[in-house]
Amino acid sequence: QVRLVESGGDSVQAGGSLRLSCVAFGYISRKNYMTWFRQAPGKEREGVAAIYTNTGGTYYANAVEGRFTISQDNAKNTLYLDMSSLKPEDTAMYYCAAGNPARLFFWSDYAYWGQGTQVTVSS
Repeated sequence: QVRLVESGGDSVQAGGSLRLSCVAFGYISRKNYMTWFRQAPGKEREGVAAIYTNTGGTYYANAVEGRFTISQDNAKNTLYLDMSSLKPEDTAMYYCAAGNPARLFFWSDYAYWGQGTQVTVSS
């Protein structure tokens, strides 16, 4: 069974940086997309950044473009999210997901999920 494990979340001040990691265990079947989602209390889960695993092509939500970078290390079965210039509105539980979605940033289109890692940004 595929298991995704996120790490790297922390409490930081506005303007700071973090790197989130997502390691895939037992990931035998290739999935086309790996995507970061986030969910703040009382809000809907939203897509943040996605990568097409075959080519490395990347896609970003408008709210994070220019500040966040998604990347992958295939040899390590690891997905990264490098976050800079963090803002309080970035505070959320961050999840990684894998699958073959029809819609890139729709959480219901993904089959595999991690447990989440908390990012808290204070002003």
